[in-house]
Amino acid sequence: MLGVVAAFVLWMSLLLVAHTYVLFPLLLARMARSRRQNQQVYAPDAPDLPAVDILLAVYNEEQVIEEKIRTTFTTTYPLHKLTFYIGSDNSQDGTNALVQRLAQEYPGLRFRPFSQRTGKPGVIEALGQEATAPVLVLTDANVFFAPDTIYQLVKHFCNPVVGQVGGNIINPEHRREGISGQEKAYLERENLIKFQEGIVWGAMIGAFGGCFAVRRACYHPAPASFLVDDFFISMAVLQDGYQAINELDAVCYEDVSDRLPEEFRRKARISAGNFQNLLAFRRLLWPPWHGVSFAFWSHKVLRWLTPLLLVLMLLANAVLVALGAGWVYRLTLLGQVGVPLLLLLDVALRRVGTHSRLLRFITHFYSMNAALFVGLWRFLRGVRSTVWEPTQRFQQSK
Repeated sequence: MLGVVAAFVLWMSLLLVAHTYVLFPLLLARMARSRRQNQQVYAPDAPDLPAVDILLAVYNEEQVIEEKIRTTFTTTYPLHKLTFYIGSDNSQDGTNALVQRLAQEYPGLRFRPFSQRTGKPGVIEALGQEATAPVLVLTDANVFFAPDTIYQLVKHFCNPVVGQVGGNIINPEHRREGISGQEKAYLERENLIKFQEGIVWGAMIGAFGGCFAVRRACYHPAPASFLVDDFFISMAVLQDGYQAINELDAVCYEDVSDRLPEEFRRKARISAGNFQNLLAFRRLLWPPWHGVSFAFWSHKVLRWLTPLLLVLMLLANAVLVALGAGWVYRLTLLGQVGVPLLLLLDVALRRVGTHSRLLRFITHFYSMNAALFVGLWRFLRGVRSTVWEPTQRFQQSK
């Protein structure tokens, strides 16, 4: 009986991991093959283009904030319909002085410094209370817009059922010796999945926080205790019955960290916030065959649970081998133990200047799943603070 249970746990866990990483993307691509993006859009020169308020929370972003402001205002969108709200979460570097200087150059720039650390959700909520436009664009300091990014986001709000539009974030470059190449591949894959979810179900599961637009009518700011405000805002749109889509022509560029410890810290923080959101939007998990629920389970929840599934697979496999199971289970156990050991080989090769793309993907996979596990542990212990430190930027490590 124990062997039957162990075999079921092993193969079911493997199936669920395969579903979220392989089967779901393949199924989604097939379903999206004959679908089209929303066609009810504003023309670029439409006189009724809506006013837009851009919201940005910053903390110690002096190295990128000037480029962020200048690229935002270098836009094809009518400047008289654009207001850029920046809130500084008690920055201690030159961020505040830079924004205040640029506010004299750009009349559409509004600046609010905070004298105490508040956390990103608190800053965004305060800015949202000041903003009055029917469309809000939320962004990050290290995400730089192309000239038509804002229009490409906003054009879809001509369709009253669209509540959120995500941007297509691109990493323009990467290094062989770091993990930015793996992060770039991850972003490209995620952008495509989000786009396909949008055209199949109108249910993009979580816009990238670095660039998305939301209709004010279905905008719900995240609670101050939440670590990942962008996912909360995305799921609230779907819970209100609006559609969320991804626009691949809304291109913007993000510099990412090239260092594994930096990405580990960021993803562990995001992971803890993901489980906060999972609890908040658990109603959207049922029935699992509904479009939104199926995408939520397949794209996000099973991925967040992958660290636990990997542990269950290993334990179940060990039990089967201990019970004298056949060579198949001995082989699968060898694989589960041997593949993670390749991380040590990647480290050794890196020290002598040799870089294997395959080994780096293995390192990235297991490291990010370890970060998910750490985030789950922090969530279970209770989130104590939402203040954040910016990830070391890619251009800073050059």
